[in-house]
Formats: sequence, C-alpha cells, structure tokens
Amino acid sequence: PFDAAEAMAPLPRAFQWADGSAYVNHVELVRKARGAEMPDSFWTDPLMYQGGSDAFLGPRDAIRFPAEAVPGWGIDMEGEIAVVVDDCPMGIAPEAARERIRLVMLVNDVSLRGLIPGELAKGFGFFQSKPSSAFSPVAVTPDALGAAWDGGKLHLPLRVDLNGQPFGRAEAGQDMTFDFGQLIAHAAKSRPLTAGTIIGSGTVSNKDPDGSPGRPVAEGGRGYSCIAEVRMGETIRNGEPATPFMGWGDRVRIEMMDAEGRTIFGAIDQVVEQA
Repeated sequence: PFDAAEAMAPLPRAFQWADGSAYVNHVELVRKARGAEMPDSFWTDPLMYQGGSDAFLGPRDAIRFPAEAVPGWGIDMEGEIAVVVDDCPMGIAPEAARERIRLVMLVNDVSLRGLIPGELAKGFGFFQSKPSSAFSPVAVTPDALGAAWDGGKLHLPLRVDLNGQPFGRAEAGQDMTFDFGQLIAHAAKSRPLTAGTIIGSGTVSNKDPDGSPGRPVAEGGRGYSCIAEVRMGETIRNGEPATPFMGWGDRVRIEMMDAEGRTIFGAIDQVVEQA
C-alpha cells in the first residue's frame, strides 16, 4: 500500500527544472521588499530561473540548513504548481506547448530570502539562494483534473498551512499572467526541452479585489503562498515587517483538494531542521 510518510518526489531528479514567475503580483511584491524597480516588460515577458535538478527533496523530507541559516538566510517556502513536459522543440509556440504537458504536481520551491539580494546584485542569477525543491508525492495527468484544468492553468485553491494554521488559499487559476503554455514556450525559445523537464509556475499569488497586496486568511483574505509576501504587506501597512521567516521546528504543508474535498496530489509536509 502507498505510504505517504515514506514517499519520494514523483521524479527524484530531472534533466531540467526551470521555474517561472507566472504570478506577476508576487514578483511585484518581492521586488518592492528588496527595493528593486519593476520593469514594464515583466508583464509581457516571463521571468525564469534554472534550478538544481539533481537532488529534489521528497514531500516529507526535512528542510535542513546549517546553524547560520536562522535567522540570517531568511528561510521561506513557496507554494507552486509544476508541469512535466514531453519533448518540446526549440521555438515551440504556446498553443503547441500546452499539448506537450504530460503531468501536473505541486512544489515547495524553498528560497533563502536573505541571500537573494547579494546574489542577484552580482548580475548572474540565483544559485545558493535557491536550494533543493520538494515536490508532491503524486503527479497526475491533466485529464485527471477534469474541468479544473483548462489546458494551461489549474483552477483550484492552493492550500498552504504554516505550523498547523491556514496561511494561504490562493486561487491558482487567478492572476496567472502567463499560463504553462507560455512558460514552456519561453523556456524553449533558444533550446529544445527534453522529455521529463519540469516547468514551475512560480509562487501562486492573488491580489485582493480592492487591488491591495492581499490579506491573511485569518482576516478573510486568500492569504499567501510564501512569507515574503506577508512581510511586504506588513511593510506597506505598518512601515516594517513583523512576521519572521521560518526557523527550526517550523512546519509547512502544501496541498490541493478537488471539488469533493479529496486530496489530488497528496501533501508536501516539511519541517525545518538544523543540519
């Protein structure tokens, strides 16, 4: 029988893991948090980074770092959707790219916020600030998602809990500026993608209907899929952040339910530990 406690990621490693930023609301908030400008091109051309794909974490694996990581490294979770694609030729169009999606799953794209500004200031991209990511125990075919999958987006809330409390309930199909077809086409602009390549959505993020950065679940909002967004909202409202990044013993759970309340992908459930 399936034992979720012992589950590995559907793919323990991959030829390629490329993570986009489809939810521009998230990009806007985290850039504000580190005092970076928001170019207009971010609304028309997706951001993407190439992550480490040789050592994915299982959905129940601890998130382990050395002692100096707390609080200095700013350990954060990022709840995301990801797809696994078939072979994609260089220059594939978004419409054709949608037909190459073979599997859908969830991701915790762990980020080290305290390391990001200095690393990006060198002008050469993420490396140390983007450690191993964790994936849900189950990946499903798009047709298994029924009406919730429209070919390029998944229209269900992403449930993120922090230390047993509701933290995020963002609607994955809303405020997604670039769908998966566009993200895949972006990744394949100058290279073919090998079957088994994983493409991530970036942090699922919603604006409030009034245009504000969002409200916590406890205040009737959809909450957040990462701590950085909470801290930016606090800064906008109060002048400074109050919520700390993750520390030793903090636990994050990321899951998605179908219309009948049944888990689709199983849960990512991880605790932060000192290595």
